Amino acid sequence: MVHADTHRHPSAHPEEHRSHRAGWLRAAVLGANDGLVSTACLIVGMAGTGASAEVVRNAGIAGLVAGALSMGVGEYVSVASQRDAEDADLAIERRALAEHPGAELEELTQIYEARGLTRDLAEQVAEQLTAADALAAHARDEIGLTEAGRARPWQAAGSSALAFSVGALVPLVAVQLAPDTGRSILVYVVSVLALGVLGAVGAVLGGARRLRATARVALGGAVAMALTTGAGELAGAVLG
Repeated sequence: MVHADTHRHPSAHPEEHRSHRAGWLRAAVLGANDGLVSTACLIVGMAGTGASAEVVRNAGIAGLVAGALSMGVGEYVSVASQRDAEDADLAIERRALAEHPGAELEELTQIYEARGLTRDLAEQVAEQLTAADALAAHARDEIGLTEAGRARPWQAAGSSALAFSVGALVPLVAVQLAPDTGRSILVYVVSVLALGVLGAVGAVLGGARRLRATARVALGGAVAMALTTGAGELAGAVLG
């Protein structure tokens, strides 16, 4: 088990770091973006073929359900594979500590020396950290694995599926409220605006530049929907 550091020291200049959000933030932003873009593309694409409002709406609902399940399962499988690799690395370290404690202590000492500590100080640090939690020290400093950064399959799967569903609801609600004429335009505009908001929220949570993130997400979704609309109209003309 890799233990997180529970000792916090008061600071005159507290710092708010965001790396601990990386796992769920990536899954949530990706899921919401995918749900919004894919469902909006499906709706405008179906509308472009000349399908009825009922067919377009039902296609959007089916896209939401299928997409949420696909995102959840895919994210779980992907992150579970990462977790398995982490567990395998921890097992290797645990076995090495049991069979070759002296060599592992020297390995940790050399790591701290390489980071700028003197030999004597590196030995002291390695000995104290080994006495406190040898596995956690090697996991953190040898293979870069901490409890905060551990892969969490269920968390990632749930975040992705839920975020996809929330994102997909935006174009679905828009198409439900849209009049018979201009349905695709309303879905297009609402979806692009929602993508911009999503990009801004992701930037705030991740500490990135808001304008760049907003433009990137909104522009990507706009292009995807425009291409899908064209493909739907082409399919409708050819097959109609």
